[in-house]
Amino acid sequence: MADAKSTSGLETGDSPRGFAFALTAYVLWGFLPFFMKAVAHIPASEVVAHRIVWSVPLAGLVLVWLGRTADIKAALRSPRMLAMATLTATLITFNWGIYVWAIGAGRAIETALGYYINPLFSIFLGAVLLKEKPDRAQMVAIGLAALAVAILAFDAGGLPWVSIGLCISWGFYAFFRKTLPVGPNQGFFLEVLLLSVPAIGYILWLESSGQGHFGDTGVADVLWLLASGVVTAVPLMIYANGAKLLRLSTIGIMQYIAPTMIFIIAVFAFDEPFGTTKLIAFAFIWAALILYSSSMLRTARARRLAAAELKPAE
Repeated sequence: MADAKSTSGLETGDSPRGFAFALTAYVLWGFLPFFMKAVAHIPASEVVAHRIVWSVPLAGLVLVWLGRTADIKAALRSPRMLAMATLTATLITFNWGIYVWAIGAGRAIETALGYYINPLFSIFLGAVLLKEKPDRAQMVAIGLAALAVAILAFDAGGLPWVSIGLCISWGFYAFFRKTLPVGPNQGFFLEVLLLSVPAIGYILWLESSGQGHFGDTGVADVLWLLASGVVTAVPLMIYANGAKLLRLSTIGIMQYIAPTMIFIIAVFAFDEPFGTTKLIAFAFIWAALILYSSSMLRTARARRLAAAELKPAE
């Protein structure tokens, strides 16, 4: 998730340190299905609650180390900031819930599809909500993605709700997240801090009613749930610090690493069915992403050339 700060990379170019950070984050996200498969015996809602709760101390320690706690204090005194953070926190909770459930239910391929089409959905959101005008290549890319979804819906006898749910929840999350005038690390901490209140209440209710997995079902479950905070907070914070050192066009290309890894894991490690119909649908998706990426790279190159032409006059 990049914010306004990452735009500085458009002028300074890509930093090797930023590339290493972003690559690390995307690879960690790519391997995340293995973790989610290991906790598939635990209800998705409980896993999400523990992801939230155990992310709070990790994110808090990072802010203390960076000396950015003042931003959180200011945010907690702003009703508007709290309202927007509550909205984004709600959206990311839905996104996590769908993802955790889908991996455990053997629908990892659908999660990969959701994150593949997300950039195209963001273009659609920009056109509808911000009146941005997509170029011809982007329009064709959106059309190809819609065709792929239609093919999958026809084959399955219904819409691929996992893919659509992930795409829409993350798309709106990223859209509204830009309204929070705080850095990515501070924003993440604020979100999980707000979510921790209902999450702790839910966990306590589960444990008191004998439905929880944090203690009664063995040490292994306790360790898995504790680790859920690490696998949630660490990649996101690594990414946040890498994104601001990279150009947006570089981030735009690198964002395909995680869904590609998820797709490969789903097919070859989890043995999820991938027949001819899905192959055709994904071929349309990959074609759409090639068009989208080509358009994005052309635009970025044109901006760099324009900036280079203006620089001597400054």
